Amino acid sequence: MSEVQKVAVIGASGYAGAELVGLLSQHDKVSIQHLVVSENSTSCRKLFSDLHGRWQGICDVPLQSFSTAWFDEYANSLDAVFFATPHEFSADWAQAFVDAGVKVFDLSGGFRLKNASDYPAYYGFEHANVESLAQAIYGLAEWQHADIADAELVAVPGCYPTASLLSLKPITNNNLHIEDSLIVVNGISGVTGAGRSASLATNFNEVSLKPYNILQHRHQPEISQEANAQVIFNPHLAPYKRGLLATVTLQLKSDVTASQVDAVFNQAYCDTPLVRIVNAWPQIGNVAHTPFADVHWQYDEEKQVVVVSCAIDNLLKGASSQALQCFNISLGLPSEYSLISPSNYK
Repeated sequence: MSEVQKVAVIGASGYAGAELVGLLSQHDKVSIQHLVVSENSTSCRKLFSDLHGRWQGICDVPLQSFSTAWFDEYANSLDAVFFATPHEFSADWAQAFVDAGVKVFDLSGGFRLKNASDYPAYYGFEHANVESLAQAIYGLAEWQHADIADAELVAVPGCYPTASLLSLKPITNNNLHIEDSLIVVNGISGVTGAGRSASLATNFNEVSLKPYNILQHRHQPEISQEANAQVIFNPHLAPYKRGLLATVTLQLKSDVTASQVDAVFNQAYCDTPLVRIVNAWPQIGNVAHTPFADVHWQYDEEKQVVVVSCAIDNLLKGASSQALQCFNISLGLPSEYSLISPSNYK
């Protein structure tokens, strides 16, 4: 695929949206046509680089307000659109873009859960497009490559689920775990995971390491759905800017050996340049500002317990760079195309 793709980013002023715009600006198969913010945003008409000075001289595109009139004027001229928006916006508007022949890559939670009845419970709204929900493809790039390639609407996974599923799926997809046994996922994220809007609860000076939304976090059904196993998810907020660590603990069948565990991880990630199998427990400092996921595990054969940890950057592999992986796959490019470059992460 050599043709340059005309794209728009809706929600370009937030943390994940800004990271995505930066990545798209350095992608030689992309022409950014529009950067869009909500209709009442105070960022409207400002340059993207005025909000995010890191990209001054690289992306000096003005921000436009989204409206029905904007959609009617510009949607048909696009090849792809990225949503870094509130969940309800994606649920309301994704199908309109698909109907206009535009591929949609949704970084929100608007299409991650397949069961429409989960949305009122976990996201606080009734889903407006149940048919679209059924057709949306979950976009965990290392595991859904074939489905993503043909998708019109890709639900980019959440940051916690990305790290959790990269840890879990080699085990659960190969049925090495004891069915219906307790699977515990502990996650820790920096404050950028809560978004850019001001909030005392996520103010850096106010945050202490703490668990939150235990047994009711919206990522719990997402992880369970994609792992095909029920999990208990314990998220924690920590006083640092970016990066996320997930550690999962699960019990394996009595006949599973350490060499089998090693084999399923090595087989899963031997050809995935952005998932790195590391020889020690992952550290956030090794993945922050990069698109990599670092994975390590340890198996106690006597106790039949495996512990797996995965570290990612919540704004990159947990959002924007994974969206770009999905976009690359849809173009027939390697998923890591344009992402492995030191200049991207200075």
